[in-house]
Amino acid sequence: MTTAVLLIAHGSRRAAANHDLVIVADQLREQSDYSIIVPSYLELAEPSIPEGTRQCVDAGADHVLMMPYFLSAGSHVTRDLERFRNKASAEFKSVKFDLCPPLGLHPLMLQIVKDRLSEGGNS
Repeated sequence: MTTAVLLIAHGSRRAAANHDLVIVADQLREQSDYSIIVPSYLELAEPSIPEGTRQCVDAGADHVLMMPYFLSAGSHVTRDLERFRNKASAEFKSVKFDLCPPLGLHPLMLQIVKDRLSEGGNS
C-alpha cells in the first residue's frame, strides 16, 4: 500500500503564511517514510483540497492520510474536511481516505506554547 499525506491548512491571502505549510511538507518528507506529501488549502490558496487529493492519487497513492494543520476541531475540521473526505472517497473508490485529528490537544502542544511564551519578551 502506498500512503500519501495530504497536509491541509486553512489558507491565507498572505503568501508567506501559506509557505509555512510548504516548509512543513518539505521537512516531513525529509524526516519520515512518506514519499508523497502534498500541502493543500481549504480556501484562499492553491492547491485546493480536491487538487491536492488528485495530486496524491496521481502520484500513486492508494491510501491518503488527510492531516488537518489546525489547532482545534472546529467546523472546518468536523464538517468541511469530512465533506471533502467523503467526496474524495466517492470519486476515487479504490483509494482509502482517513481524516486525522487536528494538532490541538496533542501532549507536545503545551511545550510549544511554553516555548513561544519564553520568546515573548524577544520581540
